Amino acid sequence: MKKVFRLIAFISLVLFLAACSSSSKSEDTKMSSDSSVEMDSAAKEEKSQLSLDNNARQEKTAPAELEAPSQMVIYQADLQLRVKKFEDTLQNIEEQVIKYGGYISQSNVSKDGIEQVSGQITVRIPQKNFQAFLHDAEGQAAEVLQRNITGTDVTEEYIDLDSRMKSKRVVEERLTSFMQSAQKTEDLLKISADLATVQEEIETIQGRMKYLENQTALSTVHLSLFENKVIVPNLDDEDLNTWDKTKKQFMKSTNFLLAAISGLFVFIVGNIPIIVIIAVVAVFIYLSIKKTRNHNGNG
Repeated sequence: MKKVFRLIAFISLVLFLAACSSSSKSEDTKMSSDSSVEMDSAAKEEKSQLSLDNNARQEKTAPAELEAPSQMVIYQADLQLRVKKFEDTLQNIEEQVIKYGGYISQSNVSKDGIEQVSGQITVRIPQKNFQAFLHDAEGQAAEVLQRNITGTDVTEEYIDLDSRMKSKRVVEERLTSFMQSAQKTEDLLKISADLATVQEEIETIQGRMKYLENQTALSTVHLSLFENKVIVPNLDDEDLNTWDKTKKQFMKSTNFLLAAISGLFVFIVGNIPIIVIIAVVAVFIYLSIKKTRNHNGNG
């Protein structure tokens, strides 16, 4: 009986232990499953949060759409005009410049003797009045010698500069933020140097943009004006007085004759010694020749 009781007790213990092990495994499996579910849920939430953060960051850092300006064209004109009256034409052109809201940036006038007057004028005219001013300027000329108009489209360059400006502004803001939170002196110096470089680039871009805006807002016109004067000599009363001209000519002839006689007298009197010697030599030669001829004739 004792053996049977021990066997039953052993079997009951084994069954009890098996039941406990099964229950523990079930609880572990359940806990593992619950933990997996929680981890998956947390991962999904984290992934969703990261996706939202990335989208928000992209929306924040994405550059704003550029508003393309209207077509920007730099107009320049070169006119060479022959005019009848230089001074009057120059005054009229100056009045037209004021009328159209422009200004004269350069002006110079030159004269070649008294027969030719020329001048070069450079004016800046608002683009909307460019064609009207050219029409009026050509109307001042007796002849248009040359007309050259050029237009340079700088719209693409201006848009590119505007885009670069916005990008540099973003970098400037970030560097400013980093510099405010920097704690090490080394980091502060490096950020400060980078910020100075970016600000210098921004100033360069701003300068170029302002130049393009000025050149497109005001057109440039170079004017060359030429006037050829015909000089007609005036006839004075003296040129038409025959009696006075005759008296002048008579006096000139008399003066010339007196000057010649005076010169001859001075020559003779001043050279008397030489003339006497030449005369004595000539007489001696003449007498010698005559004597020789007489002697040959008698012989």
